[in-house]
Amino acid sequence: MSSIPGTEYLSGALNVISQSLTIPVMVLLLIIAIISVIALGGFISEYTSMKKVGVGKIRDLIFKINTASSIDDLMNVISSSDIPKSQKKVLTEIAKSEALDSDSREALARKLVEHEEEKIDKSLRNTDIITRVGPTLGLMGTLIPLGPGLAALGAGDVNTLADALTIAFDTTVVGIGSGALCYFISKIRRGWYDQYLSDLDALSDAVLFFMNKQ
Repeated sequence: MSSIPGTEYLSGALNVISQSLTIPVMVLLLIIAIISVIALGGFISEYTSMKKVGVGKIRDLIFKINTASSIDDLMNVISSSDIPKSQKKVLTEIAKSEALDSDSREALARKLVEHEEEKIDKSLRNTDIITRVGPTLGLMGTLIPLGPGLAALGAGDVNTLADALTIAFDTTVVGIGSGALCYFISKIRRGWYDQYLSDLDALSDAVLFFMNKQ
């Protein structure tokens, strides 16, 4: 059976490129596995130290903000509230903006909330990347050694095939496992952070309303 001229050279070049990726893929999978374990530890630590702020507490705090008698009283209400420190910091910055007009105050509040969103996006970035990249690297680690392994099988070298299959299975497990773990972490954290931002939006609107009526 005739072959297209030059095919063997192209095939050889692709094979060299493919096999040269074996070590980088394995190194990246090892790094991803370490990052995933660290992310799991941070996730557990964050869960145990996280303040649970229900709708009732947010409602009561909005009432207290609305009925504050002065800026100083508002500051005391914010500082004594049972909300995360990062939310207190944002609300305090808004409360200190009494020298600004209403438009500038709203712009400041919007910027502060956007800054919190940026911090949340940054904290989710690593796990989101691993969720997508982990399975892809696992698949690459599966397919790359199978070529030489199958070629060795054709030559009767079963040991080389066994080594190739071991690498293929190990990289698949690490890639898919890391991706699944980071997907779980990102999913749960995103729910927490969505609630955090929703509470912050409601509280910042309440503080803005109080400031504008002064």
